[in-house]
Amino acid sequence: MAEEQPAASGEENKATVRPEKIYLKDLSFETPSSPTIFTLEWQPQLDFDIGQKVTKVSDEGLYEVVLVLTATTKVGEQTAYLAEVHQAGIFTIQGTDEQQLDRLLGVFCPRMLYPYACAAMSDLVSKGGFPQLLLAPLNFEAIYKQRLDGAQQNAAAQEAESS
Repeated sequence: MAEEQPAASGEENKATVRPEKIYLKDLSFETPSSPTIFTLEWQPQLDFDIGQKVTKVSDEGLYEVVLVLTATTKVGEQTAYLAEVHQAGIFTIQGTDEQQLDRLLGVFCPRMLYPYACAAMSDLVSKGGFPQLLLAPLNFEAIYKQRLDGAQQNAAAQEAESS
């Protein structure tokens, strides 16, 4: 019986990433200044935040990734609306090392969830009686790199404090 041969040099085992389920986990919308906000001239100031949560679901490589988008829009000093969308996905990820897994969870998965989150956010804002909110594309690679750089800086600062 022939044995399986390892991959030829230059070939690596490739990671397997498979979305199992994409769903809306949580949704929130508030209009604290209504109905007077609708009588003001619409010159909004948008504050937008993005976050992410990752939960290991099983030892078989199943992970839940939740992309959190928060939009706070003000007109002058009055808050027009606060909208938050938690777009989630369950992903099977196998054949990776820790660094590659972290990158897939921090870049690939949020990139896949973002269009769904944007659509939910736009629909939510429109149903709240406000003009459609169209969010620009995001560079999740840059966001991931910023997070890594921030973690390295925090570790260096803590090490300097303890010395």
